[in-house]
Amino acid sequence: MEQSQVEIIPVDGEGTFWDDRPILLAGLRETPPRVPGYFGYDAVGSCLFESITKLPGYYLTRVEYGLLQRHAEEIADLIKCRRIAELGSGSAKKTRVLLAACVKRRATTYLPVDVSREMLATSAHELTAELPGLRVQGLWGRYEAGLARLRDNEPEPVVVAVLGSNLGNTTPEERDALLSKIADTLRPGDGFLVSTDLQKPAEVFEACYNDPLDRSAFARFRLNHLTHLNRRFGADFALEYFYPRAHYDSATTAVQAHLHATEDQTVALRKLGLELVLRRGDSLNVGLAYKFHRPQFVADVSARGFELSAQWIDAEWQYGIFLFVRSAQSRRPLPRCRK
Repeated sequence: MEQSQVEIIPVDGEGTFWDDRPILLAGLRETPPRVPGYFGYDAVGSCLFESITKLPGYYLTRVEYGLLQRHAEEIADLIKCRRIAELGSGSAKKTRVLLAACVKRRATTYLPVDVSREMLATSAHELTAELPGLRVQGLWGRYEAGLARLRDNEPEPVVVAVLGSNLGNTTPEERDALLSKIADTLRPGDGFLVSTDLQKPAEVFEACYNDPLDRSAFARFRLNHLTHLNRRFGADFALEYFYPRAHYDSATTAVQAHLHATEDQTVALRKLGLELVLRRGDSLNVGLAYKFHRPQFVADVSARGFELSAQWIDAEWQYGIFLFVRSAQSRRPLPRCRK
């Protein structure tokens, strides 16, 4: 492997995005208080999440990997271009199936965007060692900063991928903004490859997003949100006074992951000048996973100036990968993104 095949580029202030107080304060002042999702993916959290993907009930990674294994060659033929960016790349263990198909056809540059510099570096070196002909430019920062870098980069065509059903891990308002930024980033003919988890019975979701009796992967990942806040903002969350539980809310069509207080407590976040007063049974929201109706999801994305090119849906698990192409037509006025 040549070292020149890997480059990690800070695009969001050399990690200063972790200290973005307005975003965190806004979330903590919601009812119930909410920790923005990316705070869960520091170096420790990114590793802990990998253990979640190995839980027997966590079907998302397994099903998406199966779809990519079956259809990577077809997807690679359809996307054609030499640059693939991915928002929230993590370990990229599923994406490498697609990248392997791409490098067989053409020299490919992979531009993963992630808030964990450690995970970016590890996955980049693994990928280039496994896939001759692949170049990796890791973009270290949040999604918006990564997209801004793509806009400023060379005019060569690009596909932006949002895999792992990550688009569902945002609020409707955040999703509105993100889809609009993706649309503004891409030029006519560029691609948008996205996976989504579709509607299913509540018990399927709750089995997926909670630990089985003999595991603690979700518990450790969710409690790490508090550890991260303790370390970075001088908070004094006592982890032993919280327990995790996720439930599916049919009214919002979202799985809500909460940490519930086991007793009355006041938590000081000294560097934020904030105190949280929690009563026994109160909770913190540390994760969202919206589930979609396929026709409405396609309509919402299409309204932003995209045309559906192809879709691959696992019939048993109702999980889909969709390829959209940025159209040349101007976008019409947008309604709020619906679940």
